[in-house]
Amino acid sequence: MKTIGLIGGMSWASTVEYYRIINEETMARLGKPHSAKSLIYSVDFAEIEALQRAGRWEEAGRILADAAGRLEAGGADLLVLCTNTMHKIADTITQRVNIPFIHIVDATGAALRAAGITRVGLLATRFTMEEDFYVGRLTKLHGIDVRVPDRPDRDVVHRIIYEELVFNDARAGSKLQFLAIVHRVVEHGAQGVILGCTEIGLLLKQQDCFVPLFDTTRLHAVAAVDLALQ
Repeated sequence: MKTIGLIGGMSWASTVEYYRIINEETMARLGKPHSAKSLIYSVDFAEIEALQRAGRWEEAGRILADAAGRLEAGGADLLVLCTNTMHKIADTITQRVNIPFIHIVDATGAALRAAGITRVGLLATRFTMEEDFYVGRLTKLHGIDVRVPDRPDRDVVHRIIYEELVFNDARAGSKLQFLAIVHRVVEHGAQGVILGCTEIGLLLKQQDCFVPLFDTTRLHAVAAVDLALQ
């Protein structure tokens, strides 16, 4: 098995989920008592979040590229960036290393195509919902028509992510708000919904919804196991 390098801490709550899913998936495929060979470099999210708010993406990219370089030097055979939003600077990371980088949009796009989904809703941070690095890649490379919530709903999703979910704080009231937003996105033609922030899966589960949910944390983690076991 190849060694999986994880750039985590954005937030720690979802990085825990990556580690759990990767090890559970490895054990399911290889049997007990197997677990995944992995390295984790966990950044201080306060530093990254401050750079996001200030629009200093290049500086944030350098921090994550340095983390990627350290993982490669430590023996990682492939890289996973455990966040959707920071894929905005994915090119900065891939230019730094010589090992494969599994892009979260590509893992998600492959799952959507396999499910026959051509129109999908996206719940994520404001950066991910409103900028082209994510929606544009889904559309151009994977042929997916992406529907995002309207501005008030985008504000609600963004606030709950940054004020609650990154601290592993999943509230019943917030779940109800998310479910209402899912309903409105589906009313606008979405056949399913991407949980496009790695913490949203802490709040919404498939059994909560009447349409298919595509949890990017799980899809990304499983894609890492796929490559590690090739």
